[in-house]
Amino acid sequence: MNIPESLKYTKDHEWIKLDGATATIGITEFAQGELGDIVYVDISTVGKEINQHDVFGTVEAVKTVSDLFMPISGKVIEFNKALEAAPESVNSDPYGKGWMVKVEVKNLADVNGLLSAAQYKELIGK
Repeated sequence: MNIPESLKYTKDHEWIKLDGATATIGITEFAQGELGDIVYVDISTVGKEINQHDVFGTVEAVKTVSDLFMPISGKVIEFNKALEAAPESVNSDPYGKGWMVKVEVKNLADVNGLLSAAQYKELIGK
């Protein structure tokens, strides 16, 4: 199972990559595997301030719909539009082409409460 050391993780199975005050967010390889074939990603929060732990969208798989939870507080500044035509990218490349949103981070200290790769591995039993 791929769990990149350079990322931070949530107990809800989102990952976050910081680049200065901008964060890229998606779901983990473990999460996409649990969901199965992803058929739709619904993000309607671009331009909105979202608090840490609040829902910023949903991901729809063949048999279920799952909420996406914001790992940090911030303003959603971009949605990965490529997912509209190819939502399966979340399954095939969750840490690359399958990223979901970019966020302008409100409080960088929020990141301190997230899980390291080792802590996330322990959470999922890997």
